[in-house]
Amino acid sequence: MSKTIHIKLTDNRRIEMLRLIKIYYREEFEENLSDFRAESMLKFFIETLGHPVYNQAIQDARAFIAEKLDDLDATFHEKED
Repeated sequence: MSKTIHIKLTDNRRIEMLRLIKIYYREEFEENLSDFRAESMLKFFIETLGHPVYNQAIQDARAFIAEKLDDLDATFHEKED
């Protein structure tokens, strides 16, 4: 059974992301984005990149934990007679 992951930003994070998108667009393209266009871009990025980035983060965390568990075994394993 597969769960659908819904990426939801907190209000503060959404406001900050919109602010940063507007700053980036203004600095890179010398054009101001409306709130609507910035929100559209944020929605596009979340829908397009959100799941792949989330999945990569899960894979990276899994690899990190597996490495630490291997280290734990190697570090604390006691030889049995």
